[in-house]
Amino acid sequence: MVWEAYKKVKANGGSAGIDGESLKQFEENLPNNLYKLWNRLSSGSYFPPPVKEVEIPKADGKTRKLGIPTVGDRVAQMVVKDYLEPRKEAIFHEDSYGYRPNKSAHDALRKARRNCWLYNWVIYIDIKGFFDNIDHEKLLLAIDKHVSEKWAKMYIVRWLTAPVQKANNEMVHKQGKGTPQGGVISPLLANLFLHYAFDQWLTKYFNGVKFERYADDIVIHCKSEEQARYVLERLRKRMQECKLELHPEKTKLVYCKDHKRTGDYELVKFDFLGFTFKPRSSKTKDGHLFLGFDLAISVKSGKRILETLKQTHFHRWTSATIESIAAELNPQLKGWINYYGKFRPSAMSFIFRCFHRRLIKWVMNRYKSLRNKLKKAHEFLYNIQKSKPNLFASWQHETVTGLKLTKAV
Repeated sequence: MVWEAYKKVKANGGSAGIDGESLKQFEENLPNNLYKLWNRLSSGSYFPPPVKEVEIPKADGKTRKLGIPTVGDRVAQMVVKDYLEPRKEAIFHEDSYGYRPNKSAHDALRKARRNCWLYNWVIYIDIKGFFDNIDHEKLLLAIDKHVSEKWAKMYIVRWLTAPVQKANNEMVHKQGKGTPQGGVISPLLANLFLHYAFDQWLTKYFNGVKFERYADDIVIHCKSEEQARYVLERLRKRMQECKLELHPEKTKLVYCKDHKRTGDYELVKFDFLGFTFKPRSSKTKDGHLFLGFDLAISVKSGKRILETLKQTHFHRWTSATIESIAAELNPQLKGWINYYGKFRPSAMSFIFRCFHRRLIKWVMNRYKSLRNKLKKAHEFLYNIQKSKPNLFASWQHETVTGLKLTKAV
């Protein structure tokens, strides 16, 4: 179990915890490290070290706090997660998609898209500080119901109560709530909590509505505005019972406006898993245009990608070859295309236009004969694309991104 857990942790990668030990350093003494971990786990003497708190910037200028366990602790958490996950999968709702085997964000988006066509109203739910506010007492009631092994419950309690080391080295102890967002076992515990706090509750009391949940990002579909408002009011009370709070600004009612649903309402769009759902021009199979309600990459996601590209400063890599730039950037480009290009891929074209403009800057910086000669630099890049159409992932997916370089005139 420890060996299989280690292989998964290695595949997932990740940064060092409070001990500063990277995965590579952990592997330098791998047999001894894994043996000690196995020995302590099997004897009941394993105590997790504190979790390292890291603040990740969010699109709204605020930060999200992640808890990074040590490499060894990630392996230990994976052992228990792998052991418990199959029985949890047997009870989880089919429309819960986050951090589950054989389910993906694309599955959730596909289902949300279909339900937006069938239902007129959406309640977009955001739970304020969800991972930081999961109530331990209520979570342990759910764990007691499904986990009979005392050793597994003991370790879960130890992980729940492990202190957090902040950036200023202050050690913060939990006060009966919270599980670090970033821990290996945290998503499983979060899904178990919301299985009872939300999934089962909504199914029992509002069987006529549909939903998609990806961790704490939730979309509920209702037939009418009256039904949506009633469900939302009941849900606020339900979350209070579970010692949680709906985010007052991010939680909202949205009208799914299209060519058939023509009501005049203020909110007609929402963001879910990096995509924006809103009224968009669509085509029938025979080419006729109509107004549909569909999804594409969100503005926030696009800006985040552009900022990531900007921060590489690859246009200044004047000693690099274009092949080495492609090798460096292609993994990210492929990842963005594979995720955001799944629905309305042509909406990504503005990202790759910006990317190619930066490539042209690199050409002008790299070659003195082309410096400040935009037209010739463009033609230079056009000829490279012509001879090596698969060099960049965005070039390989011209039909996906809706973008094709043209010869400057």
